[in-house]
This record gives sequence, structure tokens and C-alpha cells, in this order.
Amino acid sequence: MTEFWNASTRPLARNGFALSIEDTARGALEIEQNFSRLIDNEAVYSEWRRLVVKHRVSGVQVHDARLASSMLAHGLSHILTFNTADFARFDGIRAVHPEELQGTHPDILKV
Repeated sequence: MTEFWNASTRPLARNGFALSIEDTARGALEIEQNFSRLIDNEAVYSEWRRLVVKHRVSGVQVHDARLASSMLAHGLSHILTFNTADFARFDGIRAVHPEELQGTHPDILKV
């Protein structure tokens, strides 16, 4: 949810959606009502620490590593993102661009 809030409220000039707090809060509520949330725990932290050292992650890329570590710790393999290249370094993570879901790929998310 923090990444959603970040991207939604970030200015367009900084690769965001420039949504208002109110619009972002409505989007967050919709997500909360339709998706399960995964809890941060020691396994997520340990995986994050392993990833940032192994892949020499620094700066804002630590947020992508955090998402990847949560996914790996919870057994998830796919993430829907506009920034697929940001996840290419993480083994076991398949980054799916929203355009891949249109038309010809009805089973794109099958493991």
C-alpha cells in the first residue's frame, strides 16, 4: 500500500500519477476491500536484507527490493507494475506490465 500511495500522489514529472489525497484514499479503500494484505515479519526483513546485499541495491531501489522480499517471503511470484525492469534482477519474481494483460495473454499470470 505504501508503494501505491507513493506512486499515486507523486507528481507526473517524477513518474507519478499526481492524484489528490482524496482520490488516492478512495483507490486504497478499493484495494483494501478486494485484496488480502500480507504482514511484514522477520522473514520479509531477512529476505530484504539478503536481496539488498546480493544485488547491491541502493537509493530508491530499496523500495523495489522490499516489495520483492515480501513477495518471496510469502510465496508470491508475479507483480503487476509499469516498471518491469526494476524487478528483473530478482530471481523468482515475474514482473508483468499491464499491457501484457490486454488481449492476447489470457493466462499471463499462470505460474
